[in-house]
Amino acid sequence: MLITFRSKAHASITMFGDVGLRMLEMMDFGTRVPGAIDAGDVAQALDNLRAALARESPADDDVGDTDEDQPRISLHTRALPLLDLLQAAVQDAEYVSWE
Repeated sequence: MLITFRSKAHASITMFGDVGLRMLEMMDFGTRVPGAIDAGDVAQALDNLRAALARESPADDDVGDTDEDQPRISLHTRALPLLDLLQAAVQDAEYVSWE
């Protein structure tokens, strides 16, 4: 499963399902797919995601990496494109959706 985050303010971001669901949990705006956040609530989702990432230990945040031949990518690194999308949505007062 893939989850694609969309906003008119930024290019779409696609994540593997387990990572995308984790991001949704961290934003604290529900984990139902599809879903959306109203433009007025995107700033809160961004703050929630940043706070949740700050609480995560980099050693504990590997998600979705089961192939021993591939390098580990931290949850913090995987969150960067979504953080950018949320920030752009806040700046342009746009909603964010995912499917």
